[in-house]
Amino acid sequence: MEKPWIKHYPAGVPEFIDPDRYPSLVALLEETFTKFRDSAAYELMGKRITFGDIDRLSIQLAAHLQGKGLQQGDRVAIMMPNVLQYPVAVAGVLRAGLIVVNVNPLYTARELKHQLQDSGAKALIVIENFAATAQDVLADSAVKHVITTSVGDLLGFPKGAFVDFMLRKVKKVIPAFTIAGAVRFNTALADGAKRSFKKPTIQSSDIAVLQYTGGTTGVAKGAMLLHRTIVAALLSAEAWMQPGLKAKPVAGQMTIVCALPLYHVFAFITCSLLAMRCGGLNVLIPNPRDIGGMLKTLKPHQINVFPAVNTLFNAVANHPDAATMDWSKLQICNGGGTAVVEATAKKWLEVTGCPVVEGYGLSESCSGITCNPTDSLTYTGNIGMPMSNMEVRLLDDDRREVAAGEPGEIALRGPQIMAGYWQKPEETANCMTADGFFLTGDVATMDERGYFKIVDRKKDMILVSGFNVYPNEIESVAASCPGVLECAAIGIPDKNSGEAVKLFIVKKDPALTLDQVKDYLATQLTGYKKPKQIVFIDDLPKSNVGKILRRELRDVKPAG
Repeated sequence: MEKPWIKHYPAGVPEFIDPDRYPSLVALLEETFTKFRDSAAYELMGKRITFGDIDRLSIQLAAHLQGKGLQQGDRVAIMMPNVLQYPVAVAGVLRAGLIVVNVNPLYTARELKHQLQDSGAKALIVIENFAATAQDVLADSAVKHVITTSVGDLLGFPKGAFVDFMLRKVKKVIPAFTIAGAVRFNTALADGAKRSFKKPTIQSSDIAVLQYTGGTTGVAKGAMLLHRTIVAALLSAEAWMQPGLKAKPVAGQMTIVCALPLYHVFAFITCSLLAMRCGGLNVLIPNPRDIGGMLKTLKPHQINVFPAVNTLFNAVANHPDAATMDWSKLQICNGGGTAVVEATAKKWLEVTGCPVVEGYGLSESCSGITCNPTDSLTYTGNIGMPMSNMEVRLLDDDRREVAAGEPGEIALRGPQIMAGYWQKPEETANCMTADGFFLTGDVATMDERGYFKIVDRKKDMILVSGFNVYPNEIESVAASCPGVLECAAIGIPDKNSGEAVKLFIVKKDPALTLDQVKDYLATQLTGYKKPKQIVFIDDLPKSNVGKILRRELRDVKPAG
């Protein structure tokens, strides 16, 4: 298969990396713990833990889990926001030969019940803020062992005690719960310290993580990420980021903003594991919706890498405190999760001086598998080119490759792709071609250089009088209208054209009028693409990682 992108690769980035360089993800992590032992790995509320701390504490946790009778291959659900216990829990579960099940801590009882039942998790590590939700569903799951933790558990004394007191007694954000037999996180660590850890033999073909996906479009499914899969993703991402790091060399340890939730594949791979692979410091942001608080946390740091989604870039760039920050050491700003619109990218570059480097990935592809060169000087509006080891095809509805320049469904093959959906062979078969390509459901075009541009999800496409209209295009144009903060477009039934475009707008300028928006769009969009309805609303519905939930917009009421 022709790969036009290879000849446009940044200097020094290889076409292939060896996914078998390490026998397991655990071997890669253990090398990191030794190599950077005394360096800080994570910071929360000013408290840091080192790579050596994670090494020691994760062995203790692994020994505790083994002592509870968990067997190699058993699943352990981890239900926490961005706190210091997260990397310890992940490393501990993996080192015990168990499988990590990342869980959104904001799940409802219904959603949590499904994920626990589907994964067959035998143990749950949950932060107390959300233990009441777990309490309601444990009886309907296979979970036999529960470890509860608090935000302050690894913050040390007196800070940890003070933080927990404030959350429990003053802010009262910890709902009452009772889970019989539950063990406190620090108690589990102390128990493990007394036990003998038995190092298991872990194969590269063993499952490391069940990363659940598809919850907003149907029943959530667990993408099986093997040890080899994650190693391949990390080594590929490490190679891809080198041109950006070399283009603007910065002395000292790399510092990365971890404002995206760690249970999501983007942050799990690109923030947590990739930064550890590079010996970097993750600055944890538990509440990225508090932009002012986040910028206050980041101000003492010289930030080098800032992964984010469009909504986060947009919120930071438009916050008044952003202009007071020292962004001079920013080397790479990874954009992903959803399309980064041009207006956001321009504002970000204006404020920080560092362009957004947009990429593309999924839970099923172990995060990023295409990306713009990290030494890019400007925003391109596309998702870049396939990274090392990736094969990409664009297919029509009959699974045949489309002609050059034509839109087609992105199909992927390479070691970064999942082994399938957990216990769902039919779902796996439906999304795989006979020759092993994964069908993403995303529609893109490719130019002569091998750069890809997303035109949208197949199911989000709007059909207006036989013409295909892609919401991303409408949103990108509308977002550049003066006075617009953010926007989203959906298709609505129309008796004349089959479907029509409806546009939702959150204002940046309160004085913005519908006529001003209509006049602007009239100069930017051809007739069938123009929104038939435009609605101002206060906020757009978003997932916890910041994706705009277009389907929920059908029930949204206008502002005012």
